[in-house]
Amino acid sequence: MTSQSHAAPGGAAPPSLRRRAYDEVTALLNEGRLRPGEIVSQRRLVEITGASLGAIREAVPRLEAEGLLITVPKKGLMVPGLDVRFVRDAYQLRRMIERAALPDMLVRLDDVELTQWRDWHHALANEITAGGGVARPEQIDRLQRQDWEMHARFVATMGNALIDDIYRVTLIKIRMAVQSRLRVTGDNARRVIDEHLAILEPLSRREAAAAAAALDRHIDQSLSLALGGNP
Repeated sequence: MTSQSHAAPGGAAPPSLRRRAYDEVTALLNEGRLRPGEIVSQRRLVEITGASLGAIREAVPRLEAEGLLITVPKKGLMVPGLDVRFVRDAYQLRRMIERAALPDMLVRLDDVELTQWRDWHHALANEITAGGGVARPEQIDRLQRQDWEMHARFVATMGNALIDDIYRVTLIKIRMAVQSRLRVTGDNARRVIDEHLAILEPLSRREAAAAAAALDRHIDQSLSLALGGNP
């Protein structure tokens, strides 16, 4: 945890602290440390995140506007319960956004970045194989974060801040609704790595059709898991 800084004049938290508080709360939602239906106080969020109470209070309206938290009078903040119908609709939106980004991905992801991603995945696959074939918790965490960051980078190639934000919030809600089914595990980590490499290889060769097909398979698999399919 970082140390808390002084508030800005007038009692408002500086924008950097407000943003940090927001990021810390969305991380809790992303990682399943705040569960759908759970009620939590602002002071409890202070304890968990290390942010100041002022920063948390100023982050709450944004979290509410995005549908990530709901204020329950006299009780606190509730994590909304999102149903499976939402997940199906959200995946349709995810597919539309990522497929729309594909032309920009082919142009704006340079060879160095793509090679770094491919090498990273091959190195992790070799680590897992050397360790007996089942990913360790630390390896799972690295892969989970790489997954989130890589897909966000795909979408960011469009250079559209509005789409970036819609995409980011939509994926947080998907993870909130079906957290346990979408987590990378020791047993499925190699499948996720292989699916990522299947996207990265044609991107590196600038093969649009093959990259689109691999991206569709990856999203289809994720949707199947989100709806309760077998890993």
